[in-house]
Amino acid sequence: MRISKKIVVFVVGFCLPAILAIAYSLSVWFDMRLADIQKEEGRRTLHNIALHLEEDLHQFEMLAQIYGVPMALLPSEQQQTLSANWQAMAQSSQVNFYTLQGERLTSFDRDSREQELELNAFLSEIRELSSIKTGFLLKGQLGYLVNVIPLSFERQLLTVRRVDNVLLEHYQPYATSVRLRLATTEAMPLTQEDSLRETLEVPNLLADQTLLLDIEWAEPLSKVSSAPMTFIYLVAAISLLLLLLGYLWLRHGVVDPLKQLLKQLAKVDPTAKTYQPVRSSGASEFMVISEQINSLLARIFQQKERSKITLEAIAEAVILTDSWAKVIYLNPQAERLLRIKAEAAVGMSLDKVFRSESQLNESLFAFMASGTATPMLSKVKFNSHEPRLMERSISNLRGLNSKSIGTVIVLRDITQEELLKHQLRRRANFDNVTGLLNRCAFEERLKGFAEDAQTLAICYLDLEQFKLINDSCGHNAGDAMLEMVAKAIQASLDDNGLLARLGGDEFGLALKDLGVVPLAQQVKQIIDAVGKQVMEHHGCHYHVGISAGVAMARAPYINPLELLKDADIACIAAKRKGSNQVHFYDDKDKELTYQRNAPKWAVRIAQAIEHNELLLYYQPIKALSEQGKQRMEVLLRIQEPCGRILAPAQFIAAAERFKLMTDVDKEVIRKTFLWLSLHEELWADHCLSINLSANSLGAEGMVEYIIAQLERFAIPSHCICFEITETSAIQNRNRAMEMLNQLKKQGFSFALDDFGTGFASYGYLRELPVNYVKIDGCFIKSLASNAKDYAIVKSIHDVCQVMGIETVAEFVENQEIIDRLRSIGINYAQGYAIGRPKSLESYLSPVSDNVHRLLA
Repeated sequence: MRISKKIVVFVVGFCLPAILAIAYSLSVWFDMRLADIQKEEGRRTLHNIALHLEEDLHQFEMLAQIYGVPMALLPSEQQQTLSANWQAMAQSSQVNFYTLQGERLTSFDRDSREQELELNAFLSEIRELSSIKTGFLLKGQLGYLVNVIPLSFERQLLTVRRVDNVLLEHYQPYATSVRLRLATTEAMPLTQEDSLRETLEVPNLLADQTLLLDIEWAEPLSKVSSAPMTFIYLVAAISLLLLLLGYLWLRHGVVDPLKQLLKQLAKVDPTAKTYQPVRSSGASEFMVISEQINSLLARIFQQKERSKITLEAIAEAVILTDSWAKVIYLNPQAERLLRIKAEAAVGMSLDKVFRSESQLNESLFAFMASGTATPMLSKVKFNSHEPRLMERSISNLRGLNSKSIGTVIVLRDITQEELLKHQLRRRANFDNVTGLLNRCAFEERLKGFAEDAQTLAICYLDLEQFKLINDSCGHNAGDAMLEMVAKAIQASLDDNGLLARLGGDEFGLALKDLGVVPLAQQVKQIIDAVGKQVMEHHGCHYHVGISAGVAMARAPYINPLELLKDADIACIAAKRKGSNQVHFYDDKDKELTYQRNAPKWAVRIAQAIEHNELLLYYQPIKALSEQGKQRMEVLLRIQEPCGRILAPAQFIAAAERFKLMTDVDKEVIRKTFLWLSLHEELWADHCLSINLSANSLGAEGMVEYIIAQLERFAIPSHCICFEITETSAIQNRNRAMEMLNQLKKQGFSFALDDFGTGFASYGYLRELPVNYVKIDGCFIKSLASNAKDYAIVKSIHDVCQVMGIETVAEFVENQEIIDRLRSIGINYAQGYAIGRPKSLESYLSPVSDNVHRLLA
């Protein structure tokens, strides 16, 4: 019989009946379990009803105390009011109050006459009750819930509620039927045959009555007797027997012949010159398999010689070993590499051929024992006449049963390849000067470094006075100092740190699992270690300081790259504090902007002045005639900690509010004078315009400061022009006039800015000692299309020309406006059509070709 038919017989004749039997057994077991669960639910239902009944009795007693007793004892008027309130309640239709005095039963409700007659049968027993009591009464099919409260020796208060469906329906959610009966009477028949019943004794009012509450609920499953259980066990036993018989039959017909075939395959020797064909028994499929195997073996032995030729032709050294690590083949390349002939090497142990210790054989045995199909790669050095690095690949040589019968060892010369890789890796990941990780490698390794960290701190370290060494001593000296600093930082670290040079004079350091205090101590130790480094150059000793910004986070909120950015921002803040300072990043600072926090901007401006952080820009002022000087206006910028450059409109308001404009103007004057002193070639034909704020005009000591800076930097005063606004000049008229006259004597020139926006421009123009008038941009923007603006500009220029004052047009944005200005005779033009603001440091002398082309 074919294997396929045997499998079909096994599935249909053995497995399917067994599965059906097991499924039936599980179904019966499930039904039994479900019945147990429902019984437990029934007992829980009985408990819930008992609790509900107890709560109802308590509420009934409270009702009697709250309403019944006051209505029985209060005066008639108050009694009527309380009775009316009682009648308005929903319970009033179900509960009645009575007073019992002697033989007389009096009701508060006139409609309860019928109930009075029913209660007369119990009056004698009720009169004997001398204490408060609550319980049930039952007469025939009529049941009552009664509370008795003695009001006096002869008078009692009765609170009565009829026990009907209205009362018992509260318990229906827990059961299908609830009935009240005497213990002496028989229970009513079950409403359903498969229902279950439980009896709950309830409190009774009279001692001679025992009342029971019959509770019935559905039980959909009948009890399972022992007979079905026996049947289940019998079915399970038969199922197991069928499975066992099926297994034995399948093993005899399939498994044993297959084992016999495998044993024959295990005896096949691939190294033999001839081979023994395998034979099979059992199913016809095994005969086909054996024939195919014999055919494959024949082809393998035929290809053996072809493989030998191929191995001898390749460039790699190839060595074959048996399962005992004995050499069975060497190709010619291996002979040359190992300096041994193949005939001599065959049969030798591999460690002897390689002239190594026994570790090679041991690793070979372990690799063969693993049976892995993945080659084991390693790198080995050969110390021959020319040392070489080889890549050694060891692969399992498998027999027909997939068992390792030896190994194939391939040796490839990778000396030049490894040298090149090492150089490329070094350049890609490490800094050439310090040997530390570079920025890219640092950011990449941060991810793995922070994986198991509970806390991660990134320190951004920026060297101070390093530019002085670079500029004074050269880049070689600067590199030497960087190397000294890197070694000093490394010596201060434990194994939990990751250090890198981020670029220039900046270093990055990652520390994990450190508290705030140990972290601060570690950074302080680094600062001290760097401060002790001294470099001697041509008899001079140089030191560097370090500013440290620290950003810290705890798991699971660690984002290394974001921390690096935060640490960079914190480092900028540390540099503002002074030399060798540490600043810890606070994420709340991210939300503060110049628009929302002027005081912060005031502090930032003060720090920028203190630490020389104000940036100077310039905008060219073009002479519209060939005779004019090359002029440009000095503009102010400030840099945020994130590196963004801000225009003055974003922080000048804060500076004016906190009276910082005088200091800002002084710093701009100092930096402008300094820059001009470094470009002596510009003195002859350049003039720089500096804006003076209203606070600076007439400020105490401002004239003395300007003269002192002029003497300090030794620049010609005719290269400087101070710009003042018409409004600021009017606000400080007397002191401004005094200041302008003093500076005029020193040779400075003046320009009246935003001219035309005031109310008395021409009148003050006669008095102010100005050399230039800058016509406000509101008249210039529409000059080409607005005749009125054209007339105003022309009139201003004509007046100034009579007074000997040159004119400057602001906000010149296109060539058409330039042409109109030339037609009027305006002397200078300034605006985006002339040139946009640029960093003053980028203005070189001689002026670049681009600037010349712009101003042509």
